[in-house]
Amino acid sequence: MTLVAVAPPSSAVSPSYPSWISKRSNPRRRSFFSGNRSSFRRLKLPPRAALVEATPSSGVPALGDGSSSVKVLALPADRADDLQAEARAMARSANASVYSAKLLAEKYGSQPLKVAGRTLQVLSALGLFAFKLFLDQSNGILDQNKRVRAAELRTIFTQLGPTFVKLGQGLSTRPDLCPPEYLEELSELQDGLPTFPNEEAFSCIERELRLSLESIFSSISPSPIAAASLGQVYKARLKYSGKLVAVKVQRPGIEEAIGLDFFLIRGLGFFINKYVDIITTDVVVLIDEFARRVFQELNYVQEGQNARRFRKLYADKQDIFVPDVFWDYTSAKVLTMEWVDGVKLNQQEAIERQGLKVLDLVNTGIQCSLRQLLEYGYFHADPHPGNLLATPDGRLAFLDFGMMSETPEEARSAIIGHVVHLVNRDYEAMARDYYALDFLARDVDVSPIIPALRDFFDDALNYTVSELNFKTLVDGLGNVLYQYPFNVPAYYALILRSLTVLEGLALYADPNFKVLAASYPYFAKRLLTDPNPYLRDALIELLFKDGRFRWSRLESLLEQGRKDRDFTAREALQPVLKVLLSPDGEELRILVIKEAIRVTEAFTLSSISDSYNFLPDFVRILIPNGNASGPFVMSSAERKSLVELRDQVLRVWRLLQSSEDFDPSLLLPIVQILQQPEARSIGGRVVGGITQRLAARFLQQVLRTQGTVST
Repeated sequence: MTLVAVAPPSSAVSPSYPSWISKRSNPRRRSFFSGNRSSFRRLKLPPRAALVEATPSSGVPALGDGSSSVKVLALPADRADDLQAEARAMARSANASVYSAKLLAEKYGSQPLKVAGRTLQVLSALGLFAFKLFLDQSNGILDQNKRVRAAELRTIFTQLGPTFVKLGQGLSTRPDLCPPEYLEELSELQDGLPTFPNEEAFSCIERELRLSLESIFSSISPSPIAAASLGQVYKARLKYSGKLVAVKVQRPGIEEAIGLDFFLIRGLGFFINKYVDIITTDVVVLIDEFARRVFQELNYVQEGQNARRFRKLYADKQDIFVPDVFWDYTSAKVLTMEWVDGVKLNQQEAIERQGLKVLDLVNTGIQCSLRQLLEYGYFHADPHPGNLLATPDGRLAFLDFGMMSETPEEARSAIIGHVVHLVNRDYEAMARDYYALDFLARDVDVSPIIPALRDFFDDALNYTVSELNFKTLVDGLGNVLYQYPFNVPAYYALILRSLTVLEGLALYADPNFKVLAASYPYFAKRLLTDPNPYLRDALIELLFKDGRFRWSRLESLLEQGRKDRDFTAREALQPVLKVLLSPDGEELRILVIKEAIRVTEAFTLSSISDSYNFLPDFVRILIPNGNASGPFVMSSAERKSLVELRDQVLRVWRLLQSSEDFDPSLLLPIVQILQQPEARSIGGRVVGGITQRLAARFLQQVLRTQGTVST
């Protein structure tokens, strides 16, 4: 439900607020208050207003105005003040630019001289580059010169300014558009533009916040401490509280420059769509999507809201730090956030001087990234070393929330299932996963893709999956994506970039570090405990093969899963137990019954064999057909198989027992489940099956028939 929290009458609302409402709403809803200032009414504001979407903490009493359809929440004073401050910041950003291809076309269509000048500048740089590519192709050295040309393109993008720096960074996440050499070079693009004068920055702060610099800060750094393509950052101290803050100020004229560039780039996109057959992705759609993201980065209030959402979702972990936002000193072009003391994650020596370990911090980053990507689906899309700091107390701090992305819910499960199919080398299932991941339209035939996946992964999987280098995996997969009609969604490309960056940071400290190995505990925990039907089926698929239960796989999952700090033995395998007794679980029940018979037989016969070995010789001769190796007539291979099965089951049980939260009550849900009619039916079928097996063993023993008993 959309609710609005209104402060008591004593809390004054800034005069700018009604003007925002009048701008953003229809005339009948011009005022925040209606009638008596102490009354409360529901406001139907645009979805941009986080105020009306905010949900207070549980347990806060609800009040009403007599209408059954209206609920208003009484908030703590500090929370109400914070919401009001956020609303005032949103009021200041009401006129922030939003990307519109139509508006750009109308604006720059009437400025031919300006467009022609920038077009000439861009074409002279990119045209020369294209001519070099043409010569390389004509001379048969296109592949040989890929690395050189990729480095040249990176330099060109840097020289062309912020739009092209952002474009290059975006292309570095698109394996369906660029060969691996270009991906690697473009990923190194840095925001290396010169700073702009302090006078312009300070004037922007005063103009945006409508306050003098002296009334806001008791001190501010005389020059920027960092500069990027869109703005620059100052270190300051708030006058009212004495807190240190980071103040980001937007570069003057950046909207105009970026708008013109995207107008030109979009025209180039139409040209590519029409004449360049090698690129199967709709380039104009990609440009529009990327332009929307860049324009969102220009609205610093949106970035502040991103930071708040990220903080709420992930800063609950003691090893993660997300700086807070000071809304009273934030607008569309000025962002004031809590100052973070820390060292960039790629400065290994400085980190170690603080008594910290880079690998511990990278592992923290990987676990947090996996939660972002696969649990909540809201993730930091630009985790380069400058945006990740090691704090003196050992926490990993995230900075710069301008570029965020979301993983669709269906894709979160599909990614984990994709890993399961990779482990099983089920390339047909991997190819079908690309439908769920939105890589391919449903009408695309995946059969030609399967051999390409098999060729690459069969070679890569000479190592175990956990030993794979993630970058090698991404590069190889990128080659496959580049050769076939894939349309890699932006979220997936950003996921690959995020994990590749983290692995790259770890490799500085440990050349043998593997991001997939560090990710395994999270995947194992999710597979064992998540009730999601897709993941439940993936777990069953992983544990059963050719009608046999793979105890080694379960043992491996438990060993890895318990390394995850959120793993709980209480929840392990509960989803499988539930589906086992569901009306649709007959196929699984048949497999479980067969496995239960095998396990029971293994324990029974192994125990008898162990007891037999302790008997004196004169007692052994009394057993029909007994011999020196055991009491039963069976091959040594079969005897070894029974012992191994028993030992595997015992190891799995010990792993569960050794979990921190293990206690006998863990078995209560299983006991309750076993009381259900379906479970009693399974028990009867197991007893019948083992009775038949042991009877067959007895006849074999009496008749001295060599060989094994078939399941």
